[in-house]
Amino acid sequence: MLSLIMLINRSGSVVLPFLSVYLAKVLHFDLRQTGIILTAYGLGSLTGSWLGGWLTDKFSSFSIQSSSLFFSGIGFLVLRELDSFHTLVIGFFLITVITDSFRPANASSIAQYSRPENLTKAYSLNRMAINLGFALGPAIGGVLAAQSFGLLFLADGLTCFAASAVFIIYFYSKQKAEKDARDQALKEDTSIPKRPYRDLIFVLFCVSTFGFAVVFFQLLNTLPLYYSESYRLNETLIGYLLGLNGLLVFLLEMPLVDSLSKKNALRAIVTTGTLMAGISYLIFNFSSGMLVLIVAMTLLSISEILVMPFLTTYTVNRAGNKSRGKYLGVYGMSYSLALIVAPALGTYLVDLSGFDILWYTMFGISILSALGFIAVIKPGDN
Repeated sequence: MLSLIMLINRSGSVVLPFLSVYLAKVLHFDLRQTGIILTAYGLGSLTGSWLGGWLTDKFSSFSIQSSSLFFSGIGFLVLRELDSFHTLVIGFFLITVITDSFRPANASSIAQYSRPENLTKAYSLNRMAINLGFALGPAIGGVLAAQSFGLLFLADGLTCFAASAVFIIYFYSKQKAEKDARDQALKEDTSIPKRPYRDLIFVLFCVSTFGFAVVFFQLLNTLPLYYSESYRLNETLIGYLLGLNGLLVFLLEMPLVDSLSKKNALRAIVTTGTLMAGISYLIFNFSSGMLVLIVAMTLLSISEILVMPFLTTYTVNRAGNKSRGKYLGVYGMSYSLALIVAPALGTYLVDLSGFDILWYTMFGISILSALGFIAVIKPGDN
């Protein structure tokens, strides 16, 4: 049910993939203004991830998830009416505070409802729903954007309301049992709560995660601009290419994770996936054509499969029951900080020297991140 709710919500995630195009083509903001708005989006994500993790450990994951979904729906409808630079900076900051407080609460719920031996596959099921939604969302979004970009905000808002309704109806009666189970688990757990900021290995792990995320999030920021400016693709074709990522992850992640999770080779899996992300962009500098765009997206999608579900499981296992929300919040902040840096760095490099230098830089960052994972993930870690 958590995965179904995620599917409903992510099927309407049509604003972010087209945000850079919307800001440039419809509102006529320059690259600097676009970068600032995307950075505000990332700052909101950073704040929301921290806040959601802290609130999840303090209260219940039910209340955090239901509130986040409902108020996200309101937020997207409000954003639809904003068109000035300053109001959009504030608006996108606030909407991502609300939407991203959902993530650590949702990840904590998955850990609570899963058996330890199935945890990575449980996260893969959830990500399968996310990526099926992401396959549908941009494809639908491309069609909607061709009609009116305002429809994107309406679709995002309505699917947030739908996900909120399904979540509350199904989980309202279960929240007491959830709280009792959590309290019992905490009572039986005699370990001392851990602080993620004082866990040096975990901090270094998050730095490497941040590097990977900066590379990966070019998918949401500069990659659509690259499609638009270098290949002159329209919004519909851009939506199909971005949707290919979600479709491939939906089709391949569960069988791959099921096979790889049995090999007890976390470090090799994660480092391979991290390097693959950089290679997916590097090939743009040596080849061209639609086939190259499809191959690059395929490599990036496999990279996502090899990295993200395993990093989440590593975080949960390292945290323990008493600090799960805080650890997941800090882990989520790695991605949120990348949402700040990725568009700012990407648009700066493109404006300075063009797309070629951007893709070389992303490959270099992927190498550094892979080395970081090799340093912090030990043989036998899971």
